[in-house]
Amino acid sequence: MADRTSSTITVKAGKAEIMAVIADLEAYPAWASGIREITVRETGADGRPSRAGLTFDGGPFSDTVGLAYTWEGDDRAVWELVEAGSVVTGLHGSYTLDERDGTTEVTYELAVDVRVPLIGMVKRKGEKRIIDTALKGLKRHMEN
Repeated sequence: MADRTSSTITVKAGKAEIMAVIADLEAYPAWASGIREITVRETGADGRPSRAGLTFDGGPFSDTVGLAYTWEGDDRAVWELVEAGSVVTGLHGSYTLDERDGTTEVTYELAVDVRVPLIGMVKRKGEKRIIDTALKGLKRHMEN
């Protein structure tokens, strides 16, 4: 899972406010298209999720996976696959927040491996679609 895809968007909100929305995993279906359900299974000492189950509808396929989360204050959230699904066999992602003058640059990075062999270009295009949809949904949710 060496190849990762990333994208950045600027949101008119502070990073603490944005990270609070990112940490509210169970609310994702309201603003992140393609995510049907997230169930928090464990929380860490900071009260943020440390393990969760994610069910998504990714167009040609749907899957349910288990994820582990690491939180670096309001600067970064990282997740990785700990329970493979029927299609997804590897997953690593992160949100990195950089606040500047009343706005925050949000960078989403993602790498996904699936059981079905895909050409690298097709895989990156799918990752890019997931990232761009999530970032636009986050921005719309934060600014409305």
